[in-house]
Amino acid sequence: MKTYQSFIRRATARSFTHSLLVVSALLLSTTGCKDLLEEVPISQVGSQYANTPNGFEAVVKAAYSSLREYYGREDAMTLTVFGTDTYTMGSDGSFKFVNQYTSQIDGRLGVTNNIWNAFYKAINTINVALEAAPTITGLDETIKKRRISELKFLRAHHYFILVQMFGPISLLTKGNLVPTKEFTRAPVKEVYAQIITDLESSLTDLTPPTTDYGRVTKGAAEHLLAKVYLTKATDKDAMAADDFAKAATYAQNVIKNYTYSLLPDFASVFVQGGGEVNNEVIFATQYTSEPITNIGSGFNSTTTSTVTINGNQTHLYFVMEYDNQAGMQRDIVNGRPFRRFMPTPYLLNVVFAEKDRVIDSRYKKTFKDTWYSNNPSKTTPIFDNSKTSLKFVAGDTAIFIPGYEMPLAERAKRRYQVLVPSLYKPNLFPNLQKFMDALRPDRTYEAGSRDFIMFRLADTYLIAAEALIKQGKAADAVPFINAVRRRAAWPGKEKDMEITASQATMDFIMEERERELAGEMHRWFDLKRWGNLVERVKAYNPDGAPNVKDFHLLRPIPQDQIDRTAGGAAKYPQNPGY
Repeated sequence: MKTYQSFIRRATARSFTHSLLVVSALLLSTTGCKDLLEEVPISQVGSQYANTPNGFEAVVKAAYSSLREYYGREDAMTLTVFGTDTYTMGSDGSFKFVNQYTSQIDGRLGVTNNIWNAFYKAINTINVALEAAPTITGLDETIKKRRISELKFLRAHHYFILVQMFGPISLLTKGNLVPTKEFTRAPVKEVYAQIITDLESSLTDLTPPTTDYGRVTKGAAEHLLAKVYLTKATDKDAMAADDFAKAATYAQNVIKNYTYSLLPDFASVFVQGGGEVNNEVIFATQYTSEPITNIGSGFNSTTTSTVTINGNQTHLYFVMEYDNQAGMQRDIVNGRPFRRFMPTPYLLNVVFAEKDRVIDSRYKKTFKDTWYSNNPSKTTPIFDNSKTSLKFVAGDTAIFIPGYEMPLAERAKRRYQVLVPSLYKPNLFPNLQKFMDALRPDRTYEAGSRDFIMFRLADTYLIAAEALIKQGKAADAVPFINAVRRRAAWPGKEKDMEITASQATMDFIMEERERELAGEMHRWFDLKRWGNLVERVKAYNPDGAPNVKDFHLLRPIPQDQIDRTAGGAAKYPQNPGY
């Protein structure tokens, strides 16, 4: 349980559910084959609730809660980590075909449909609240303006994710309180224009970082603007000549004008508990160990006998099958091994090249390398072909991953199993440890309590560097890259980590971003922005290589949305290739 409080942690699912009355005329629902007009009311609270000070505040909290339907969810992790050059599929999971880019990716795909539904629910909630705001009395005007800006930020965020995934989408800026089947797909350029309008107009009334932790700040809005302009600059349907310059400016504003700072130690960014609230975090989706706070709307949730609990589930997906090995059993500290995402050889051997690990601490601090025996009586199975038997005492090393091909004779001397690269397979692989959750109440519990860090300053530095390189200003990019690399250095190796202007290339940025941000839900979007998703999947992801095509740069529009739009596919066409 975190020891501090914040507004969103105090906002329970009850206020979220009550405020969802404003989306009873939901854009679509993919929970069945019923027509859009056949609806079940989800609240007895009228839409006028949003016109009261308390109701308006509750609706704002509901809009924040929608972030929990994306960050920390398997759906979004599947669409952002899978199917890239750095992660492929482990031995378990229902969505391997997303990594393989097979024909099973179509308009019925649950992971895309759930995100579409969740974000359009939230957008409609936001629209109703924004329309209600001018008529609300009894709420301090400064607070009201700030809440309006927070809502605009959240709407912009949701549209930014949607437009990157789906291309032209429905652009809704008015609240919908009655059923309708009239929808169209707005051009990408119009969607970006709305995103930028929302974000830039929010800057006036947002505050710098505040003690009301968890609310959108001006720094978060400028960080998102930097990312939006960086991405827009590469979209042929939306790009403008000054996009890279604006991206660089907004990123540098975040770096220079606020109290954010890189933590001295890379690993400390991901310390669980109070460590999640630190000077490097610009904005995060908040979770807590209290189940009532994490009650969800039904998508991507763990269902108990009484409630549906989301929680941050990322701790599940990167964990190898340690619990089936000699000397080990599943426990809370080492995690529940869902074995979804396995690092590719490119990530392990090129991005984290062995020769660089003596100066760069991030390989060691990104991947777990040691497991201590918690079940010494278990002597099989043994994957290490250098030995035929093992004996343990509780607390002995049971598994070690050195990260290089330790010779057979050297492994034979060790009294534990050594997992070398030639023995990696879909159930046994280096284990990303950024999201491990040792504060769960038991070893099977899925709903983790750690915050999901959405924006952090190291990313801002790399955004600034990328935008400058794209303008031909490599020398100006170097200080931003070196700041991140010096922080990542082993003590005394800071100078060795610095690069020169001749090294500040896009190829370098493509690797540096993953050294810093592996697993943090950026990679698929990065590859799409760089225009090399297909090329890199073909080169580095053998599971995805045979099937990936150019049309996979967009995700399929939910078929239910097409079917329930007046005019069907003629008015609301599917993306090409699906």
